[in-house]
Amino acid sequence: MSTMLKGIAASNGIAIAKAYRLIEPDLKVEKQTADNTSEETARFQEALKVSKEELQAIRDKADKDLGPDKAAIFDAHLLVLSDPELISPIEDKIKNEQVNAEFALKETADMFIMMFEQMDNEYMKERAADIRDVTKRVLAHLLGVQIPNPSMISEEVIIIAEDLTPSDTAQLNRTYVKGFTTNIGGRTSHSAIMARSLEIPAVVGTKEATASIQNGDLVIVDGLNGEVHINPTPELVTKYEQMHADYEKQKAEWAKLVNEKTVSADGHHVELAANIGTPGDLESVKSNGGEAVGLYRTEFLYMGRDQLPTEDEQFEAYKAVLEGMEGKPVVVRTLDIGGDKELPYLDLPKEMNPFLGFRAIRLCLEEQGIFRTQLRALLRASSYGNLKIMFPMIATLDEFRQAKAILEEEKQSLIESGVKVAGKIETGIMVEIPSTAVMADTFAKEVDFFSIGTNDLIQYTMAADRMNERVSYLYQPYNPAILRLVKMVIDAAHKEGKWAGMCGEMAGDETAIPLLLGLGLDEFSMSATSILRARSLIRNLSQPEMEELANRVLSMSTADEVVQAVQAAVAK
Repeated sequence: MSTMLKGIAASNGIAIAKAYRLIEPDLKVEKQTADNTSEETARFQEALKVSKEELQAIRDKADKDLGPDKAAIFDAHLLVLSDPELISPIEDKIKNEQVNAEFALKETADMFIMMFEQMDNEYMKERAADIRDVTKRVLAHLLGVQIPNPSMISEEVIIIAEDLTPSDTAQLNRTYVKGFTTNIGGRTSHSAIMARSLEIPAVVGTKEATASIQNGDLVIVDGLNGEVHINPTPELVTKYEQMHADYEKQKAEWAKLVNEKTVSADGHHVELAANIGTPGDLESVKSNGGEAVGLYRTEFLYMGRDQLPTEDEQFEAYKAVLEGMEGKPVVVRTLDIGGDKELPYLDLPKEMNPFLGFRAIRLCLEEQGIFRTQLRALLRASSYGNLKIMFPMIATLDEFRQAKAILEEEKQSLIESGVKVAGKIETGIMVEIPSTAVMADTFAKEVDFFSIGTNDLIQYTMAADRMNERVSYLYQPYNPAILRLVKMVIDAAHKEGKWAGMCGEMAGDETAIPLLLGLGLDEFSMSATSILRARSLIRNLSQPEMEELANRVLSMSTADEVVQAVQAAVAK
């Protein structure tokens, strides 16, 4: 029977494929007496054998797709499974204590993990992580449950998950993953942002995707209307295949604008830039006609690995992006970790409210070793293109001055040691804290540019966590309070002869674009896949008319009134 779930349309497009549940299984273990210990030992041996075969297959695939360094992780895992110092105590425990294999495995593994984690030696701490990963796989086989592995998907699927972490999304293969749907999240959650950069349709925040969809169910993800259809009728499939074809045709029309400038109907030019996470995203920036990179999220360099990236690794990544953009501006945001983005190898204390905690520039000013390494890599890469450096989460002028002073120190030190560094590198800040927006006139005297990070600015202004479904109604980009803050920032920049951009998701939002054009925004940075649609929209708008609209909505009372006013103005 066909059923439908409603969610939030997070990434445009239509996908039709079989469901693949990416869900951590329940690995709870109970102690049981084993009457037949040789049978338990045989079960354990069988689980070991299957686990080794799986890991070997994953290792070979990683070697082929990602290179030998990533494959080496799985070599370490295979060694653990062949280590008699781990295996023998488990078998002894089954035999001597007459317990079930699951309990013997868990008790022994936990003891080793605790022992290794308490050592000062970094290498030994990494072994603890290996043991944890490997024993989880063996335990799953003993319990008869499946551990999903997104990197091994080899047919077209739609991913079903509670949520997707940045490292999950980094493993998704676009050839096979046609779309995804999650229980939680909103348009600005990381899974949604990644879906847009991967150009795959997504519907998030359905609340019950994992409860309603089984492995192998046929699923339609409608990323245009925020609907998920489970086991649809043949008629519905036909209807969606037609919608998919229509959408592709519309995209082909937009594609004709790929080499055009972004100008409004009356000739006012703005810059349409792209938000990227890795050098691999550049292809999409170019094919979608991006005029710049308005936000390079460098934290993806630090994720999905077990230690900090070296200065040389970072230099290569920044250089690749700067060269790839061939002299067009590239705004690189320094490390923005914390909040909902964690690095397991940075042993940071758990916080009651991580979004308001020790993150982004706060972490970098404290952990200066990490910060200076990144700044040196950026400075070394600066001579290969048009680099602009942006500091995230700036709350006070002191923080900006401190960050800039550290940048200057590293710059002088490199120049003295004979390293070529670009002469003029613009430094700016992300405006995502209300106090900074309010003080924009003061900041504008010292920064070279502003980029408004609306994802956080909205949640901080409205005091509503953007990851929390129950208060998602308060995530209101068109609320007059937000628009007034945006206006303050743009006006302050222009008064000092500086430029103002926006790199939050609002910059690519079709309802917001007319207002932002009217408020005088200079640069709109968005998912690359939104650029051509935005260019097409702006070409049909008159900047003076949008300015009149923007001034009018600033004195309205609610977000709904603003939306109605925009729709009426654009429909004219």
